[in-house]
Amino acid sequence: MSATADAEAAPPPRLILGSASPRRLELLSQIGIVPHALRPADIDETSRRNEAPRDYVRRMAAEKAAALELAADEAALTADTTVAVGRRILGKPADRAEAAAFMRLMSGRRHVVLTAMALRHGDRTALRLVETRVRMRSIDDRALERYLDVGDWQGKAGGYAIQGAAAAFIPWIGGSFSAVVGLPLSETAAMLSAIGIQPVAKGEPR
Repeated sequence: MSATADAEAAPPPRLILGSASPRRLELLSQIGIVPHALRPADIDETSRRNEAPRDYVRRMAAEKAAALELAADEAALTADTTVAVGRRILGKPADRAEAAAFMRLMSGRRHVVLTAMALRHGDRTALRLVETRVRMRSIDDRALERYLDVGDWQGKAGGYAIQGAAAAFIPWIGGSFSAVVGLPLSETAAMLSAIGIQPVAKGEPR
């Protein structure tokens, strides 16, 4: 058998999701992808001085992938999502006051949600960045306080999740909805397919 035939016959790598996010796990399940294991990467997520938001999310995704220990038959998928208003990066708010400040900053204007994915397989790492524009309607103080009381801002980039209570404030997006949630599904499926990992149809054995 030729080397080409051997390569074609080789099984796809086992997928390691380098994230503890239940949202990313749920998103992958929508396209029939079940990771072999979850292995969150432990890195410093502090942005650098004057670092542009797009550079920041690419770096975060790449550093997460590089930090994981992988076996020869494994591939790692990592991602990072952040919200940007101009050149300002809005990460996960430290407390209620910062969440309120983020929401006031986005109120009545558009912002950009950036999600970068890194797929590490062997000695190669593929990177992809997806940008989605989001418009948030003006939020009055009473509505903001009710939103903060729900607590949905905790652990969310920009202080909100588009699939949560903040959906009431978002009349329009331009781009990938799933990217705002945490993982752009079409782009992710294409990246995984390139290394032989295909979605599993319902009823098909894994």
